[in-house]
Amino acid sequence: MATSSPGWTRPVAVAAGLFGALTIFSGGMALFGPTAAQQAAGNAVPFVLIFNFLAGFAYVAAALALWVHHPLARPLALAIGLATLAVFAAFGVTVMRGTPFEMRTVGAMILRAGFWLTIGLLLTRAARKT
Repeated sequence: MATSSPGWTRPVAVAAGLFGALTIFSGGMALFGPTAAQQAAGNAVPFVLIFNFLAGFAYVAAALALWVHHPLARPLALAIGLATLAVFAAFGVTVMRGTPFEMRTVGAMILRAGFWLTIGLLLTRAARKT
């Protein structure tokens, strides 16, 4: 049940799909890869690492929905963005309690949440115009 979408959606869908694939790969290596890959993750907070790995699959699903202009693309993008913010908040609490962490996680979570919320909001704006 595809609908029409703005022209920017296809290139963004490709970027989102690549983002998802890279997220699955890097998360999978940190979780299940060789010892060197796991050690390279440093002080990764386990629940954030697991969330991001699983979210990679949602990224791919949302990218496919965006590619085919499926109406679920918008709620998927918003759900991914909001779930990322929720995990980011839990991460913040965990860090404030003294858990060691990687500073790169802060930047990555901001990037992830911002990417998906921007897509969701742009799709919301596009839907209102039709």
